[in-house]
Amino acid sequence: MGVNILKKYDIGIIGAGPAGYTAALHARSEGLNVVMFEKDLIGGVCLNKGCIPTKAVMHAAELYEEMKSCEDVGIFVNSCAGSSTFGGISVDFEKVMAYKNQTVEKIRKSLELSLKNAGVTIVSAEAKLQCKNTISADGELYECGGIIAATGSKPRPLKGLEFDHEFILSSDDILNLKKLPKNIVIVGSGSIGTEWARIFAAFGVEVTVVEVADRLLPAADFEVSKRLERIFKAKNIKTVLSYNGDIRQDFKDAQIILAAVGRIPCEEKTEDGVVYLGDACGSIQLAHFAAKQAIEEIKGIKFDKSLVPSVVYGCPEIAWIGAREQDLEQGTYQKSGLLISALGKSHCDNCTDGFIKILSREGKILGAHIVSKEASALIHQILIAMQNNITTDKLKEVCFAHPTYSEGIFECLFR
Repeated sequence: MGVNILKKYDIGIIGAGPAGYTAALHARSEGLNVVMFEKDLIGGVCLNKGCIPTKAVMHAAELYEEMKSCEDVGIFVNSCAGSSTFGGISVDFEKVMAYKNQTVEKIRKSLELSLKNAGVTIVSAEAKLQCKNTISADGELYECGGIIAATGSKPRPLKGLEFDHEFILSSDDILNLKKLPKNIVIVGSGSIGTEWARIFAAFGVEVTVVEVADRLLPAADFEVSKRLERIFKAKNIKTVLSYNGDIRQDFKDAQIILAAVGRIPCEEKTEDGVVYLGDACGSIQLAHFAAKQAIEEIKGIKFDKSLVPSVVYGCPEIAWIGAREQDLEQGTYQKSGLLISALGKSHCDNCTDGFIKILSREGKILGAHIVSKEASALIHQILIAMQNNITTDKLKEVCFAHPTYSEGIFECLFR
């Protein structure tokens, strides 16, 4: 029995991650008829296998770590049921992961409702491109005026360290962990590796981070990398840099190995006339970049692709935008810097580690690099200034509230 053309749509979207659902919602706001195909779960990698679940687990880890020093501020925790791992504080990792799952499910249901209320037709099946304007799914054909492929990404495999999902884990696998290991080796110190190193260390796991580059977080400014190395040392996270050995042999005593060397598109670009967005386009693999791409495609609102902020979560957070100092020619720029410990708020929060660094030329900000609590929020204040050509002199005219981390930007500009 052959397939039938169900209905004609203005836009067909394959994949319901940040690029896909953003495109769908904005297309509906323009009055377009939209069908979206998703073979797995609404929300894509970010919601189900990346940003959101990781941050939920990280929240629990940071809460547990902070409770270890609660007596310093006059708070005492009574003994609680279960085997204690610190003073009267214990970790039930299964419940941590249950909290993660509940958080993801709550957000997913809200997103599904938003798509339904917007009038987006959702087909829960694998979609295949048949030709330039036709998609097949679940035995039916859909004719679409335009097609967007937002099929996401998958963990990048590493030769000689292929995922077996038991000993060698991917960043997808780690989210399904049932219990905390005694020790873990994390291969890669990008955002995924760094965040999981912080999570496991906070829970008391012995962590070793292995990096082939000569510094941690190689995509960041060199001073950020140096500071992260210091932070890792303070948290008893071991690091092995410039590594070129055999992981299986050199770390054969590891309980598990997390290979966190990035992600690659799930599918190759195959069809002319199809618009590829998000991780599928093989460019910047960030949810906010994917969402902006979708808005640009649907509404034509352009954005500066050189001004996409990067954030690594944990305590302290790490964020940057624009040029790194190592990419600028010496003597052609000005550097302003401030230690976070100079801010009263950091002492109140017992989070004094980090700095703010702003690079500029003749009053124009070229880049900024922040290691601090709330760095993910601070970087956007600088981004707004950069995108709107607000000079450092104009920023100095702004009245920043005290005590805040934001006033660190003001203070930094005078250094």
